Amino acid sequence: MTARSALYVPGDAPDKLAKALGRGADELIVDLEDAVPQSGKEAARATVASWLASRDDLSGPAVWIRINPGEQGHDDLRAVVAPGVAGVCVAKAEEPDDLVALDALLASLEGERSVAPLGVVPLLESGEAVFRARDLARAPRVTRLQLGEADLAADLGIEPGPEGVELLWCRSQVVAASAAAGIAAPIAPVSVNFRDLDGLRESSEALRRLGFWGRACIHPAQVAVVNEVFTHSAEAVAKAKDVLARYAVALASGSGVCVDAEGRLIDEAVVRSARRLLG
Repeated sequence: MTARSALYVPGDAPDKLAKALGRGADELIVDLEDAVPQSGKEAARATVASWLASRDDLSGPAVWIRINPGEQGHDDLRAVVAPGVAGVCVAKAEEPDDLVALDALLASLEGERSVAPLGVVPLLESGEAVFRARDLARAPRVTRLQLGEADLAADLGIEPGPEGVELLWCRSQVVAASAAAGIAAPIAPVSVNFRDLDGLRESSEALRRLGFWGRACIHPAQVAVVNEVFTHSAEAVAKAKDVLARYAVALASGSGVCVDAEGRLIDEAVVRSARRLLG
């Protein structure tokens, strides 16, 4: 099931890496791209590789590595792929063929280093990427999509307002492309105003209604709010289980429809939503 929260951690900050596993996020995205200046790429790779090698317990949050575009990203992978890495976030992804080449490199590294198969998350950060979302979603190893809205807004010449309605079409495209490809729902893009936790909650709830099932965070203070918004309530879980139970009884009696506890129609579409909620 899609993680509720994914916390970005700069790859060149050993102090932040040391604390990151205890921040409460379901996933970490260790950033070798925008968070690291060009002059510091090699040092950041060495820092991340050392941090990964120092982990005795791999049972905590899943660790993803955000790599640079193109060949520089391949260099990132050669430096840091190791046991304990769950997958790769590919910055500024646009070309499905690039993900095919990435698949070959990952397969080689996995074989050399006894690493479990790694997932891939393309980061869609341009108009071209949004239009190719469905093809990117169907590329090898892709487990979900993610929007990088700062770069996307710059590419499109958009100035998003507080509610981000200017990016609504792009967000819906990514949700629809994910469903069409049969992969996990995307996690929502970051909120850069990490001090406005009320605004974070409001926008996260809106993004959840839109079809996102988790959110990326840029600051540890955001994690608890995001986890809460994207955790299904006990009531919602109970209702979903009740829907499945009632539908099973209906099917056993030869009917494809029934009603829920409040008298509303249950059919296969309602059942699909209940199954999805329960994972």
